[in-house]
Amino acid sequence: QVQVVESGGGSVQPGGSLRLSCVVSGSIFSTYIMGWYRQAPGKQREMVATIFSGGSTNYADSVKGRFTISRDNAKKTVYLQMNSLKPEDTAVYYCNRVPWSLPWGQGTQVTVSS
Repeated sequence: QVQVVESGGGSVQPGGSLRLSCVVSGSIFSTYIMGWYRQAPGKQREMVATIFSGGSTNYADSVKGRFTISRDNAKKTVYLQMNSLKPEDTAVYYCNRVPWSLPWGQGTQVTVSS
């Protein structure tokens, strides 16, 4: 059974950094296109970043140049390095396949506030 577990969130001031991790157990992880999604209060879940099995990446315009997605297939883990964080980045962050097809994890809360 596939399980998705996100971690690494927290509270930071504007301009700060966080690194999120997501472990996907019980899966043929290396073949998956993986993505980080986020959902802010009162808003729909949105795609933030995508990484293909070969390592190519795509980003939402709102995070381009500030966020970096990466993966370690041996560890079945996908990462999201977030720099220059802004208050509008505040959300619960999730990872899943693209398009999503795995059970959603609990997410990890990121709060950016002064």
